[in-house]
Amino acid sequence: MGRDIDEAWIEEAVERYRRIEALHAEFDKAVKTVEVTVRSADGLVEVLVTADGTIRDVRIDGSLHNRTSESLSRSVREAVTAAADAAAWARRKLQAETFGDYRTLE
Repeated sequence: MGRDIDEAWIEEAVERYRRIEALHAEFDKAVKTVEVTVRSADGLVEVLVTADGTIRDVRIDGSLHNRTSESLSRSVREAVTAAADAAAWARRKLQAETFGDYRTLE
C-alpha cells in the first residue's frame, strides 16, 4: 500500500526550516550585540552587559573615599547580579520578538 508524496507540503516544510535557521542566525547575532546597562542600588557600580551575558564594561562612579572593601564588594555583586538578570531578560525579549510567530514544540 503506497502513499502519495505531497511535494507541496515537503517544499513548505523545507522553506519553514530555512526560515527558522535564518531566524536562529539573526537571534545569535542579536544576543551578542544588544546591550543593557545596570547599576548597583547605591549607584556606585555600573555594568554594561550583552544579552548573551558578556560583561562589556564595569565602571565605578563616584568617590571611594570612606568606603570599605566590603561595601565596594557588595556594590559590585549587586551590579553583576543585576547584569545577569538583565541579560536573561534581554534574551527572553529578543527570543519573543524573533520567534513570536512560531509556536514551541512541547
